[in-house]
Amino acid sequence: MKIAILTSGGDSAGMNAVVRSVVKAGILKGCEMFVVREGYEGLVQGNTAAAEAHGREINTLTEAAVEAKVVTDPLLQQEASRLDEKLLHNLRFGDGDLLKDGTCEFVGGRSLKGRYIVRVGWDDVRGWFSEGGTLIGTARSMTFKTPEGRTAAAHNMIKEGIDALVVCGGDGSLTGADVFRREWPDLIRSLRDKGLITEEKHAAHAHLKIVGLVGSIDNDMCLTDLTIGAPTALQRICEAIDNINSTAYSHSRAFVIEVMGRDCGWLALMAGVAGGADFIFIPERPPKVQPWEDEMCAQIHRHREIGKRKTIVIVAEGAHDKDLNPIRVDYVKDVLRERLGLDTRVTTLGHTQRGGRPCALDRIMPTLQGVEAVDALLESTPETPSYMIGLHENKVVRVSLMEAVAKTRSVAAAVRAKDFDKALDLRGPEFKEALDGFVKVSAIADESTMLPEEKRMRVGIIHMGAPAGGMNAATRTAVRYCIRQGHTPLAIHNGFRGLLDDNVDELSWLGVDAWMNRGGSELGTNRALPSIDLGGIASKFQQYQLESFMLIGGFEAFTALLQLEEGRKYYPAFHIPMVHIPATISNNVPMTEYSLGSDTSLNALVDACDAIKQSASASRNRVFVVETQGGNCGYLAALGGLAVGASLVYTPEEGISLDMLRRDVRFLKTRYKLDPPGRSEGRLVIRNENSSGVYTTSMITKMLGEEGDPLFDARSASLGHTLQGGIPSPTDRARAARLSLKCMAFLEYHHEKLLAQGHKHRQASPESAAIITIQTSSVKMVPVQEMVEHADMKNRRGKTAWWTDAKDLVEQLVGKPQFLGMHKELHLSGFATRNPDVK
Repeated sequence: MKIAILTSGGDSAGMNAVVRSVVKAGILKGCEMFVVREGYEGLVQGNTAAAEAHGREINTLTEAAVEAKVVTDPLLQQEASRLDEKLLHNLRFGDGDLLKDGTCEFVGGRSLKGRYIVRVGWDDVRGWFSEGGTLIGTARSMTFKTPEGRTAAAHNMIKEGIDALVVCGGDGSLTGADVFRREWPDLIRSLRDKGLITEEKHAAHAHLKIVGLVGSIDNDMCLTDLTIGAPTALQRICEAIDNINSTAYSHSRAFVIEVMGRDCGWLALMAGVAGGADFIFIPERPPKVQPWEDEMCAQIHRHREIGKRKTIVIVAEGAHDKDLNPIRVDYVKDVLRERLGLDTRVTTLGHTQRGGRPCALDRIMPTLQGVEAVDALLESTPETPSYMIGLHENKVVRVSLMEAVAKTRSVAAAVRAKDFDKALDLRGPEFKEALDGFVKVSAIADESTMLPEEKRMRVGIIHMGAPAGGMNAATRTAVRYCIRQGHTPLAIHNGFRGLLDDNVDELSWLGVDAWMNRGGSELGTNRALPSIDLGGIASKFQQYQLESFMLIGGFEAFTALLQLEEGRKYYPAFHIPMVHIPATISNNVPMTEYSLGSDTSLNALVDACDAIKQSASASRNRVFVVETQGGNCGYLAALGGLAVGASLVYTPEEGISLDMLRRDVRFLKTRYKLDPPGRSEGRLVIRNENSSGVYTTSMITKMLGEEGDPLFDARSASLGHTLQGGIPSPTDRARAARLSLKCMAFLEYHHEKLLAQGHKHRQASPESAAIITIQTSSVKMVPVQEMVEHADMKNRRGKTAWWTDAKDLVEQLVGKPQFLGMHKELHLSGFATRNPDVK
C-alpha cells in the first residue's frame, strides 16, 4: 500500500510527531510512504513533470548509495542477511534535510520546488518529534473545497499510486477528508471518462482509505479527551501566566489575558485552574449574572479586601455574555480600572500559544495515534467508516470521524442557540468538573456556602516521600475547598515526624494563593512512616481533633495509609475517613495510571534530553547514556525514551543481561554504519537508576565507548534530582485540582456516615481509607486493603502497568528488531482499544 500524510488547518505542536510515527509505522508494515506539503493545497497542486523527474533522480541516487554501502562495508556485509529488506530499501530518499530545514529549495543542488507529494523514508523523518509546528507545511485550501480541486487532488494521488490518506487537522480538515472519501468513486469515474486515467488504474484505486487525527490547540473535538497540540498550548499559556504573576504581584496590578479558543473554552478554563486565576470567561458558560461586570467586580473586590496584591482574569477569544454579545479584553480592563481603581494591563498571547517545542505528552500520544492510524488504514474496507484516532486518557481509540465532527459542531450550535447547559453536556463530564472546581476554589466563601456546624471537619493534610510537582496544587485546592465548606484545614509540616513534633498549623485562603505553580513541597516531606511511633501518632490525631486525613505522596503514603488503617484495631483516633492522592515522579503507586508529578518529571527529562541530544548530534558520532530516577519502576525511562526518540531503554522490570548488551552494541554499530557519511546522528540510551546493580551507567558507557570505536564514542549524564524539581506542568496542576476536590467529597461523604453512628464507639469502614486512582477515563476510589493485592511491596510498584509495552515500542520505532533481524510485528497492545463504539 502507498500511504500519504498531510497536515491541514492551523498548526499545532505534535503534528511532526504524528508524521514521524505514521511514516515509520507504515514502513514497518511494508508500505511506501509519502508526505504532502502544504496540506490539501499540496494535493491539488501535485508534482510538475520536471520536479517529479528531479525527485525520482534524487531518490534513486540516495537508494543506490545505501545499497552500495551495504555491499562494500565489511560490517554491513556480515549483517546483510539479517537486515530487514523493506526497512533497508526505505531507509531514506534524500529529501529529509530539505523538509526539516524548511528551506525546500536548492540545498546541495536539490530542490522541492514544484513537488508537493514527496516520497520519504525512515531517516527522512528522524528527530521530527522535537520540532514545533508542522515541517511539511499547512494551508487552508479554498481550491480543494471545489469539485474541480478535489478532482485534481484525486488525479495527483493516482499518478503517484496513492490510495490511502492520513489527515491531521481540525474539524474542517477532517470534514474535508470524509467528503473526499465519499466523492472518490465519482471523482475517479470522471477522470476515467475524461481519459486522464486508464481503466486499470480506475479499478486499482476504486476505494480511498482515509483516517483522521485531530490537530488542534483548542481541544475542541468531541469523542476524544485530548487533541494534538492542546497540552503544549496550555503549557505556553501557563508559562506566560506564571511570568505575569510576578510583575502583577510586584506592582499590585490586574492583568487581563486573552487566550485562543474561538468556540471552545478549554484553554481558558484549564489555564484558569492551573494558573490560579481570579475570573474566567468562556463561550460555553457565560456569566449567569447580568450585568456580568457586577459579579466580576464583586468577586475581585473581596479578594483585594483581604490583601490579595494581584488579579488575573482570563478571557477566551470567543467569550461572550449570555446574550452572545462579545466580551473584549480591553473592555474588561476598563471595567477593572474604572470600578475598582486597579492598575490594569492587557496581554494577548496570540500565536505564541501555537509555537515552540512540543511537551512530553504531545510527543508520546501523537506517536501512539500515528501507529494506530496506519493499522486502521490497513484494516479499512469499503464498508468501514472513516475513523478518527482519539484518546481516552492513555488509551488510543477509533471513533467515527463524522460522528465526532457532528458532535463538535453541535456544541457551537448549542451556544448560538443560547442552550449553554447542552453545550456543557456535549463538552463532557471532565470539562464540567473542571469548571465547577474552578468556581469552588477561585472565590472567597461566605457563610451561605458553608455546611452546618455539625458537619464541618478538621482536616489534616500531610506530604510524604520525595517531592513531586502538583503536591502544592492539590493542597491549595483542598484548603480552599475546606474554607468554602466551613472545614478547618490543618497543615502537618515535615511528615509524620513533624506531627510528633507538633509542627501543625491552620492554613488560610490567601496563604495558599501562590501555591498552584510552586514545585517541591511547601509543607515539607520525608519518608518516615507512622510505624516510627503509631501510638504517638494516634495521640496527636486526638490532640488536634482530626476528623479526616489527606495524604499526598508516593508509595510511602500508600504504605502509611495501610499502617493507619490497620492501626484502627488498636487506636480509635484512626477511625476517621482517610484518603491518599498519589504524587510521585516514579508513577509507581499500584492501580493508578498517573501520579501527580509524573508529567512534570517527563517534561524535565524531555528538556534535558533535547539539550543532550543536540550536543550528541553536534559531535556527530556520540552516544549519551542518560540515567533517570524512578526507583524500581521504569515508567520515566520507558515513556521518556518514547518522547525523546531514544535508541535503547533499560528498565528494572526487564533488567539488563550480557546478551542484551551484546545485541545493543551490534545494533548501534549497524545503525551508525548506515548513516550518511559525515552526517551521523547523536543517539540516546535511557537507563533507569535501578535497572541493574552490575551493569551500571558508568559500565555501560565505558563498554559502548570501547566497542563502538571508531564508529562512535560514549558519554554519560545523570539527571538525578533535577527530575523532581521545577515548576509543575499544567497537566499536573489540573490533575491535582481535580483529584483533590474528589478526595474532599469522599472525606465529607464518609464523615457523614460516621456522624450517623453517634458520638461513641464510631467504627470507620474499610472503604473509608482509600487511594484515588485514574483508571482509563474514570476516577475510582480503591480501599487501601484492596490495593495491597495489586502491589509488589518488595519492589515498591504495581504488579501490572499500562505502559509496559512502551520499551518495546521505543525499540521498534528506531528499527532495532529489524536491523538485528529479530522481526517483530509493530503493535500498541495495552495502549490501544480498537472498539469504534467506545464513547
